[in-house]
Amino acid sequence: EMHYARAFDYRGIEYSKKPFKFSNTEAGFVTFKEWILDLKEKHEKDKVVPGMEPTGHYWFDLGQFMGEKNIKFVMVNPHHVHKSKELDDNSPSKNDRKDPRVIAGLVRDGRYFYSYMPTGVYAELRNASNRRFVLVEEQTRAKNRLQKWIAVYFPEYKGIYTHIDAKGGMLVLKKAPTPEEIVRLGVEGIIKIWKDAKLRGNGHKKAMLILNAAMKSIGLKAGLTEARMEIQDLIEDYELQTKRLERVNDLIKGLCQQVRYADKLLEIKGIGITTIAGFIAEVGDITRFDSAKELQKLAGLELVADSSGKHNGKTKISKRGRKRLRYLLFEAAISVVGKNEEFKEIHRYYTTREKNPLKKMQSLIVVACKLIRVFHVILTKGISYDASKMLKDIQHPGEPLKAA
Repeated sequence: EMHYARAFDYRGIEYSKKPFKFSNTEAGFVTFKEWILDLKEKHEKDKVVPGMEPTGHYWFDLGQFMGEKNIKFVMVNPHHVHKSKELDDNSPSKNDRKDPRVIAGLVRDGRYFYSYMPTGVYAELRNASNRRFVLVEEQTRAKNRLQKWIAVYFPEYKGIYTHIDAKGGMLVLKKAPTPEEIVRLGVEGIIKIWKDAKLRGNGHKKAMLILNAAMKSIGLKAGLTEARMEIQDLIEDYELQTKRLERVNDLIKGLCQQVRYADKLLEIKGIGITTIAGFIAEVGDITRFDSAKELQKLAGLELVADSSGKHNGKTKISKRGRKRLRYLLFEAAISVVGKNEEFKEIHRYYTTREKNPLKKMQSLIVVACKLIRVFHVILTKGISYDASKMLKDIQHPGEPLKAA
């Protein structure tokens, strides 16, 4: 609700007698702008560089305001603020007076970056992708609670359907939540539920399996009144999240069609629209990156070495940057290694080569980084995916390269 600011010159001399406090409202933003202009005029300065620590979503509105007023601001890494706040007083304390000073010091030393606030289709995609992540988590949570309920009250159900959320089983449980109610329904009652829902693939044989399982169920018999209410609520929650997820997926598909060359990424076997949308949502306008290495750093997949003197530690990825982008790329690497022949061959080569073979997890990280380079080239240059180029990294002495 409140922001705090302090003003320093390039030598570290403070111009503000005390932290300037302003609210996270339009009126507060206006007073902040006036405070900056007053200091600028009073101390005869030509330029001002406002710096912020991007903590969560709390800077979005202020950042938008300054952007609209043509005030170019910079951001400092919260990790750097945390690490450097003890330099002045050798104390790990954190307060509203100290933090702006630390942030100003980082800006003065040039340890900042310019913010990127997506606009247009990129802003829409980021919001839709973030919404999708939330919905998937909520859907998974409802599904896990369903599994717990079934394990307690109707454990035999898991032997009838491979998937806990099978539509035929869910329809029956929604109408008859407990084994006792399923027994009262009988085979004809179960079949009627499916017929009313116009569900195919579930017939007399499946109904007999459900009925026999309910008759012999060892599930908990106590507290069935509340259990009945709970299972119905859980099924409703799951169905609601599923419908919302379908709507968001349709929106994402339409937005991706508006991004230049995004359709060319679908030529890569194992890469779907969800992966493409998630990648573009996290990266934004890819033309703002000069190279794929910058994207690799954004995802926290750049390699960092741990060596000093005679000590040679393990090389690992930094895991700094956008966590969702890193997760999405890793999932995409698993997908292409399983479904795409050229990526499968690359993975096999990295894990079995004679010199410096990689572990499976290391190889997947390499594949994820290779996907970054492929995505970058296709989205910036508009070229089509070429499987033969993927296999150039593989060197088999005396054996010609072949593309699958």
